[in-house]
Amino acid sequence: MNEFNEAMFKTKVDNIFVKLYTAIMKGNLEEVSHFISDDVREKFSSYLSTLNSKNERQMYDELNVKNTTILNRYTEDDKEIVEVELISRYMDYIIDKDTGKLITGDDTRRVEKRNILIFEKKINTKDLSLVRKCPGCGASISVNTSGKCEYCGSIFNLEDYDYILVSITTN
Repeated sequence: MNEFNEAMFKTKVDNIFVKLYTAIMKGNLEEVSHFISDDVREKFSSYLSTLNSKNERQMYDELNVKNTTILNRYTEDDKEIVEVELISRYMDYIIDKDTGKLITGDDTRRVEKRNILIFEKKINTKDLSLVRKCPGCGASISVNTSGKCEYCGSIFNLEDYDYILVSITTN
């Protein structure tokens, strides 16, 4: 098992959080899907479907991470679990997709939110640095950007190699 680097892990958490919220604003989870579990993907896909049915778009303008703290790190069954508190700030509002007009929320000031994120990693995972090839066609793939092969469309399964986000709650 590789050494746990807290600073690198916090950076990874911040990046995944920002990628997820950016994907929600874009209305497409494709670029973040390999960083999140099926449950998290389903939760946000359902939310995006609801927005789309009303022709609305969720906005998180001026999104940033104020602070990230590891609350707990433990092993359970065949997984390593890390619980994280992430304090974020952003303008939180919904607009009409066609007109861009504000429907609900505040587009004039940022709010601060407390997010609890849970990440899991399989124990005895494969070494990610050795695998940078598409599982579908063998082409080189960039796991840190989209995780989707630009040639055949296969999604890289990060779950076999690294931490993935399995839960997120916001207060």
